[in-house]
Amino acid sequence: MGFDQYHEPPEELSDETRTFARMITSLTEEAEAIGWYEQRIALEKDKSAKAIMENAQQEEMKHFGMDLEFLLRKKEAWRVTLKAILFQEGDIVKLGKKGEEAAE
Repeated sequence: MGFDQYHEPPEELSDETRTFARMITSLTEEAEAIGWYEQRIALEKDKSAKAIMENAQQEEMKHFGMDLEFLLRKKEAWRVTLKAILFQEGDIVKLGKKGEEAAE
């Protein structure tokens, strides 16, 4: 059974590109799971169930961060761009423009 993560024939892609595609898919799945937990947590009234969901969401956030770090280590331009944006004070859009310029 194939996956929709490839837009080109997988057998024609390098191992590196296929790993990259898998990591992008994983990053997307982790982000979706974080969002799903956010919705569940917002509505859950049982404190124990809510605590378990919050713990699970933190695990998804950890996986998201690990996936992102892997990808940033593979794509220097992405790393340069995001370093200008993440954990910085100020206007996010302006920081994004600064990051793009730094990566050029």
